[in-house]
Amino acid sequence: MKRNCFPRIVLFSLSLGIAVVPAHLQSASRSLPAFPGAEGFGALATGGRGGEIYRVTTLDDSGSGSFREAVSKGRRTVVFGVGGVIKLASNVSVASDVTIAGQSAPGDGIAIYGRSVSFSGSRNIIVRYVRFRPGIKSDKGKCAINISDGGANMIFDHCSAQWGRWDCLGVTRGTRDITFQNCLIGEGLDPQRFGALVDSVTNVTFSHNLWINNQSRNPKAKGIIQYVNNVVYNWGVTGLVGGHSGADHDLDVIGNYFIQGPSSNNRFVGQFAKTDHVFQTGNLADLGRDGKLDGRAVIEADFGADGGAPTFVSEQQMKPAVPVTVHSAPDAYAKVVAGAGASLHRDAMDKRLIAALTSHGKEGKIIHDEAEVGGIPELKGGAAPVSTAGDGISDAWKTAHGLDPKAADAGNGDRDGDGYTNLEEYLNDLTKAKSAN
Repeated sequence: MKRNCFPRIVLFSLSLGIAVVPAHLQSASRSLPAFPGAEGFGALATGGRGGEIYRVTTLDDSGSGSFREAVSKGRRTVVFGVGGVIKLASNVSVASDVTIAGQSAPGDGIAIYGRSVSFSGSRNIIVRYVRFRPGIKSDKGKCAINISDGGANMIFDHCSAQWGRWDCLGVTRGTRDITFQNCLIGEGLDPQRFGALVDSVTNVTFSHNLWINNQSRNPKAKGIIQYVNNVVYNWGVTGLVGGHSGADHDLDVIGNYFIQGPSSNNRFVGQFAKTDHVFQTGNLADLGRDGKLDGRAVIEADFGADGGAPTFVSEQQMKPAVPVTVHSAPDAYAKVVAGAGASLHRDAMDKRLIAALTSHGKEGKIIHDEAEVGGIPELKGGAAPVSTAGDGISDAWKTAHGLDPKAADAGNGDRDGDGYTNLEEYLNDLTKAKSAN
């Protein structure tokens, strides 16, 4: 049973005492994006801001200092003092009010492998720069990331969600106010090999993501969904799938690029019904498979005909409090190539998928089992920066910003009064200091 917990920030290292959220942070959080660049319906999540800082110090499946322990309680920010692959023996559930700061992991970063991670029933979550890859030995029907049962107020940024046993993402059953941005979603495994089931949801944003090597459902869109500046490559049966049911669904499809790969037919969008209310503009489709990126404009007729066509609307339907920055489809493609997924340190898997995309139709494969592509790649750990206070902030950063490296309470302070804690500013700076490689 899911526990009712307070917000939490999780770190990878030591568990510190729980701090009371200062009043100024509480008031600022109501309108402050989760981090600079957070957009869409999940952008106002606060995660574990101002709460306990928990540092993950081991790649073990469980026990003190483990990822499982870190996310088991709310009101935490989780940081990583280790990098590498965490091999799960069973599924993990994440409590409410949690920040998972994968950008803090040293070396090549962090990957979670072997089982799925569930955010079902939880609220107020921030996740950045984490790889979620359950693999073929995980439970049939489980996704890399699962959100259902009223899960709400979440943002996933620069994550790699891959090797799910049905879909890579499952976002269903009353879920609302969610953003997936700058993520890499691909290579779903048997039995279905799908990208994402998004069903019975309200206000879900997908922006600037790469969907690759999925048989279908990139995603399946049943609900109120914003779909902006995504790149879909090497679908099998269908690329973007409509709701095609008796219920009404709303979908904005803006500035996306659909690129045919070796496994693809011509149906880059499909399976719609009149109950799907669609606004579409600025989308491109490249169906050449000739090594060139020269897509043509997507038109309404591409979405289907007669009973298989949606109802088109003339104006954009989705207007989240923090708007999504809209680029042209070619610019969105360039941004996805440069930064989609856990791109601070792209591992061999994500580099392989980006190479397939940039072949423009020549490379790519829909697989049944991760063994076909060499299994989980190695991630080098590396040494974490020195943090005398054990709060996940490096001594060097504290010194440079006028803070005492020995002060254990500095993480939840707000030296410049902008609403972000010192810890959050440090974590945000880590994403600026490194570039995709």
